[in-house]
Amino acid sequence: MQAARQAWIKPVLITSVVLYLALVLLIPAVNVFVQAFQGGLEGFFQTFTTRHFRHAVQLTCFIAIIVVPLNVAFGLCAAWAIARHRFPGRTLLLSLIDLPFSISPVVAGLMIVLLYGRVGWFGPALESMNIRVVFALPSMILATAFVTLPFVAREVIPVLEEAGIDEESAARTLGANDWQVFWRVTLPTIRWSLLYGVILTNARAMGEFGAVAVVSGNISGKTQTLPLYVEEAYKQYQTQSSYSAAVLLAGLAIITLVLKTILDYKTAKN
Repeated sequence: MQAARQAWIKPVLITSVVLYLALVLLIPAVNVFVQAFQGGLEGFFQTFTTRHFRHAVQLTCFIAIIVVPLNVAFGLCAAWAIARHRFPGRTLLLSLIDLPFSISPVVAGLMIVLLYGRVGWFGPALESMNIRVVFALPSMILATAFVTLPFVAREVIPVLEEAGIDEESAARTLGANDWQVFWRVTLPTIRWSLLYGVILTNARAMGEFGAVAVVSGNISGKTQTLPLYVEEAYKQYQTQSSYSAAVLLAGLAIITLVLKTILDYKTAKN
């Protein structure tokens, strides 16, 4: 009796998982591609020639180019401090790094508005200096930097803790300075986890919607990123344009997935 019960439990569980993934992930993804090419290849590629689309892509890439290096530098410094030192407030720092995972991006955007908006804490001082943050590029960079903050640090910290300090101490004993230790010992150890964190950071930066939607104003040709362009085109009944832009974002997700698989293989191999 028990053997017969176990025999049907496994296929039922597998079927349930496959059906769930199909309903939540596979069918919506396929529908995006179907809708994008419904008007033919000409309609699909025509979206890429419009001025507002090109500006949205350029703005998305520009924000990623700024945010990714900033969070890589912060993530490395934070990971080094947390993995290599014990200090008061270490647990609090870990919690702060994880904060973007627990706060809705919309709430994060609202916090930026409340801080830097015209009636916010710093708004009047910034306005007196003729500095505009909210509904402009600076707030979009701040929002994207906030939501992508944890990825590099969270990928690098476990690797540093697992590697220990033996090799670094040996390098210092042989006369290496801190920079030589980092470039020749530490960096080769964390290279795959660091690259994984960079890929995740870039993917989230280019695909972020909620926080950027709150702080940007979503002005076509000015403060509209590619995810915001998808929403706006759909609202304006430009269905194929909306889905064509979504295909571009889906392509980024596929590239991220492929790179993640390669890095997982490299990490397991090493």
